[in-house]
Amino acid sequence: MNAPGIPQQAEWAARPERSNRAMLRLMSWISLRLGRAPARFVLAGISLYFLLFAPAARAASRAYLRRALDREPRFADLFRHFHSFASTIHDRIFLLNARFDLFQLEVHGEDVIREVLAAGRGAFLMGAHIGSFEVARAIGRQQPGLRVAMVMYEENARKLNAALAAINPAAVQEIIPLGQVDSMLRVQASLDEGMVLGVLGDRTLGGDPTLRAPFLETDAEFPLGPMRLAAMLKRPVLFMSGLYLGGNRYAIHFERLADFSTLERPGRNAAIEAAVSAYAACLERHCRAAPYNWFNFFDFWRPKDAA
Repeated sequence: MNAPGIPQQAEWAARPERSNRAMLRLMSWISLRLGRAPARFVLAGISLYFLLFAPAARAASRAYLRRALDREPRFADLFRHFHSFASTIHDRIFLLNARFDLFQLEVHGEDVIREVLAAGRGAFLMGAHIGSFEVARAIGRQQPGLRVAMVMYEENARKLNAALAAINPAAVQEIIPLGQVDSMLRVQASLDEGMVLGVLGDRTLGGDPTLRAPFLETDAEFPLGPMRLAAMLKRPVLFMSGLYLGGNRYAIHFERLADFSTLERPGRNAAIEAAVSAYAACLERHCRAAPYNWFNFFDFWRPKDAA
């Protein structure tokens, strides 16, 4: 249940963090010295622990998998869901420390991202809490000319910066927090330099304007803010997902969502809503293709004005 006064989706922001910097540093130290394969042995126990002792997350997992799998999920499905989440978090340690040699990364839609880079005006990568966004930034570190930074709410940026600093302090430079005096100037300048800015478009803080769009058989709330930002700055928007395929394999997908480059003000709202609907449809397709990659462990479909 949500706490009183906390709207749907904002529930995720009100939950206390289960990790801290000391633990992250310890896990990083163990993982980088023992290696990825030995360190993964502890992940099964971690996944089982949270599956057994996090009832709200377990209920959310069951509700989501019921939709994505079109059947009642078994215990093995729930465990696989939690374990996929733990694996992507663990792999972040290696990706942030440039250990790309440990992974098999297949890229789909590479022509799409190359076309954006060739234009030289930057773009928005609209991601979600599905799979790992970190693998896209890993591709950026490997390929000359592709620079990827994240744009997010200030409080989220503070938490992520603390986590990244515990793993690799250099990664903090790739976060642009919204809500500061110079936030929009930094976003604009980064785009003008040809950077690709990642935004997660599947969560709200509760009070943000949203659009109800079809998603896994029922309408769900999706924030309008990320698309409004792209439309205001007149940039193309690509969908991105880094799906975990098990073991050390990831599939990175880039797809065109919208191009606001020549958008005029009279048609802006309709274009934004169409882009958000396209985003929801694209996200649903990826959830069905790789159902254990969805990492929103709360009641995603609960209306934001529900008591």
